[in-house]
Formats: sequence, structure tokens, C-alpha cells
Amino acid sequence: MKFLTSQMTFFLQNKPDRRNLRLLFNFLLILLAMITVFSVIFHILMLREGQSFSWMTGFYWTLTVMSTLGFGDITFHTDLGRSFSILVLLSGMLFLLVLFPFTFINFFYSPWMKAQEQARVPRELPIDTKGHVILTKYGPITEALIKKLNRFKYDYVVLVADLTEGLRLGELGVKVMLGDLVDPQTYKNARVENAALVATTESDVLNTNVAFTVRGISKDVTIISTANTEAAVDILKLAGSNSVLQLGEIMGVILSRRANAGDACAHVIGRFGDLQIAEALVTGSSMVGMTLKETSLRQKVGVSVVGIWERGKFEDARPETKISSSTVLVLAGSEKQIELYNKNFGVKGVFTSPVLILGGGRVGRATGRAFASRNLQYKIVEKEAVRVQGVKNTIVGDAADLEVLNQAGIMESPSVIITTHDDDVNVYLTIYCRQLRPDMQIITRSTLERNLGTMHRAGADFVMSYASLGANTILNLLQRSDILMVAEGLDLIKVKVPSRLSGKTIKESSIRKETGCTIIGIKHDEEMHINPEPSMILPEGAEIILIGTVDAENQFFQIYGTKDN
Repeated sequence: MKFLTSQMTFFLQNKPDRRNLRLLFNFLLILLAMITVFSVIFHILMLREGQSFSWMTGFYWTLTVMSTLGFGDITFHTDLGRSFSILVLLSGMLFLLVLFPFTFINFFYSPWMKAQEQARVPRELPIDTKGHVILTKYGPITEALIKKLNRFKYDYVVLVADLTEGLRLGELGVKVMLGDLVDPQTYKNARVENAALVATTESDVLNTNVAFTVRGISKDVTIISTANTEAAVDILKLAGSNSVLQLGEIMGVILSRRANAGDACAHVIGRFGDLQIAEALVTGSSMVGMTLKETSLRQKVGVSVVGIWERGKFEDARPETKISSSTVLVLAGSEKQIELYNKNFGVKGVFTSPVLILGGGRVGRATGRAFASRNLQYKIVEKEAVRVQGVKNTIVGDAADLEVLNQAGIMESPSVIITTHDDDVNVYLTIYCRQLRPDMQIITRSTLERNLGTMHRAGADFVMSYASLGANTILNLLQRSDILMVAEGLDLIKVKVPSRLSGKTIKESSIRKETGCTIIGIKHDEEMHINPEPSMILPEGAEIILIGTVDAENQFFQIYGTKDN
């Protein structure tokens, strides 16, 4: 009943719909008057023929003749009466069978259905809405971000300018609001002054307009924009963006770090106060072939191995875990400990052949610049010459052409990084390169999250999702002080020591055994203890920093309850 009332209210608020309703009402009045007149004439003509019927019978006869039912139980016996019957019949065919359905559908049914659709795509949020995230586009990044916002119980809304698109997204379970992205009223209706964040992932020009419009309404709301070009960064900041993300550049740096290109060192991927999380390739180091216990990393340099990446899959770090040449260690420690690790275990290899980058788009060029900053060799293979015009170390040609790959040095290169924006092409090139070189390292970029598994099955050693990267980066900028996403599916979380564990040592708590999370820091009395010993007691009221997968985190909260900080 409440839904019907809201639809009727929405319907009656629309001025054209109110006008249509008046026209329909006027038509019904004319039709009722016609039926009444025909009923009166029916009685007059029947009396002239010596027949007498009640007024109800007159209405009955008029409606049956006008609707062409014509039961034949009441008939005229004179030509005048039959002529009148023909008039009533033709009038009914015109008004009841033609004009009435047309009028009803156009002036009531169609506007009513439209009102129903528009009621499903609201034009404003409830006045008490606050702490929500406003998104300006539904795409791969937004799709991945919405999953994470739902996980952390953040309310959100996606702004859509087209009703059809809003209905489509609504069917998918996406929360939407109808409004023009460059209209200030849209953001007022979206309660932007109470929002936690506005994330705009449109084109550079539209992002600038959105940032400027939002900043004109609210001086405090955080605005995050994506930028496709370097020139747009300063403009977006001037327009009001707090953070401008060049995801292509960020992805290029991450992909370059994973390549076996000569420096198997630890690279910081996240910080939580004084605590740093780093990823370290081990190719060429003395640790290859050893178990984690045999490396004695904690005793030698103080870092903790909190997990490993093996062919794109994150696994728990166990003492018996064996290190292979493709293993990537996830380390936790202080800045000094990470530096000490690089000093003792970092490897500066010498490769005579460059790393191949297949695809000269934004990500490919950014990957090349990341290699250049580390004085490492690389070559970019790009099909369209205009994309790599003026770019060094490029070969123009189709990466699916064996001659082009041989010219680039596919048979000698230690690694190949596939960076095109087309996931289907990336799968094809991954399979092709794996067939050519079963021993080489293959790193692949995926636009959509759902294609990660396909890339790994195709033979990729490491896959980075563009959508996941964007979603993780935006979520980390949401000013949460209790969680940091350091990689896809890997989180740092800060919680107060559960009452059940207060006074116990880390070893006695069995957190790692029961949940899969690892304690990598304890903050007590404003002092941070990084990589505490198993014998350290968990003080009451202290904060512990855990690292683990999403499943491990959920298991922790299932056992010890929700966060109370």
C-alpha cells in the first residue's frame, strides 16, 4: 500500500501526467453522457413501439450494443428503432473499442507505467542519508568497488543520467539515483554535504566538471577522481579533487616490480603507521629451494614473512613452505628492517635481454617508464604506431606475429608483460607466449576481476586486475583508520584485543591457527611493537594489527566478534 501511495504521489506531481489525467476524466464524462442520452432515447423509442422497460434495462441494452456484445434479448421492431441500434453500435465501436483504449493507454496506463519505472529510480536520497559514497559511473572499477563497500557496510549510490540505464542497474541490484552529473541539484539531492566520499571515474573533462560542481556545494566532502593524462592531474586538483588517481601509472609500477628484470628486492606496497608491508621477488637469491624456516629471516633481519604469492595465488606462510624461483614473499617490518632485508637478500642480477611489454597503451608506457627509472632494459611492442610515437625502445607490429616477437627478443627475454586493455587479447597472448617459452615469466593485466582465473589458467604467473587496483585504491582513500587493502584479497586490519584474549601471549591466543590471520603489530600506550615475539602478552585495551585474506578476516570476526574500536 505504501508503494502504491508513493507511485500515485509521484504520478500526480508530474504536470503533464496531471493534464493527461484531466483529459481522460473529460473523455469518460463524455462517454457517460452519451450512454445516458442513448438510454433515454431507448426508452422513448420503446414506448412508441408499445414496449416498456426499466431504466436499468435501458443502460444494460445501451452497453451491450455499444460493446458489440448484442445478446439479442431486447430488440426493436421498427426501422426507426433498428436505425437507432445501428447508431448506438457504430458509436460504441468508435468510442469503446477505438477511442477509449487509445485514450486510456496514452493518458493513463503509459504514464502510470512510466511513473512506476521512475519510482524505481529515485531522483533524490532520503534527507537523513549520511556517510555514503557517491559514484558517477558504473564500470569495471565501480563494480569492484561496490563489492568492497558492501563488505564493509558502506552505503553508496551510483548516479545515472538515463532512466533506462538506471532500470537496468536496478535489476542487477545496484543502488542508483537519476540525475545529470553536471547539475548541482543532482548532488544536493544525493545529500553530498553528508557524504563520506565522491568518486568520479568518467573522462578527464567530465571528472573536472563533476569535481568543480561538487566542490561548489560542499567544501568538506572528499573527492577522488581518476585521470587518464598527466596534464589533467593539476586541473582536477584545481577543480576541487582531493586525490587524483593515475591508475595506468600505478599499475605500470606494480607490474614492473613483479618482473624478473634484475633486482629481486623488497618493494613497499602498503604502510600502516610505522609498519610497512613489502613484496619481494626471490629469483636468483640464495633462498630459492629453502623452506621459510631455513631462511631464518626473522632472526637475521627482523622481518616477518606473512604470506607468499605463488602463481598469483596468496598462501599462508608456514615454516615448511618451500621457496621457488617464482615465489613472491609478503614481508612485514619497519623501514629499517625492510632496508636490512634488501641489503642482505636483495639480488642485482644481470640480464642481457630486455623485458618485453606487449601493448603500448597507458599501462604499457607506464611500465616502460618504471623500468627506465630503475635503469632496466625493456622493449614495447605496439600494433598502432600513433600510440608509441616518440616513445623509446618500441617495435611497431602485431604481438601475435611470431616474426615481430622474434625481432623483439622473445626467445631470450626473462619476462613478458602483457598490458593491452582487451582481456580476450591478453588471454590469447598469454597462451601464445607460454607455448613459445614454457620457462619464461608471464605477467598479465586484466581489466575485469572475473577474468583473473582465466588468465592464470592460460599460463600467467601473475595477473593484476585494473578494476581491483582502482577499487582498492579508492577504498584505502576512504579515510578508514582500521583497514588497509595491500593487495587483492589481502588486508591489514586494526582491532582492539578481544576480551577473551586479554592477558594471553600471542602463542597462547592461537589466532593464526584458528583464523589464518597473523599478528604483525601491537600498539599499546602509543608505542608500536612491530613483529612482536610469540611470548609477548596481549594487554587489555591494546590494538593489534592483523594481516590475512578476506576469509581469514571473516573467520576472526566470527570467532571473536565485531570490532569495538
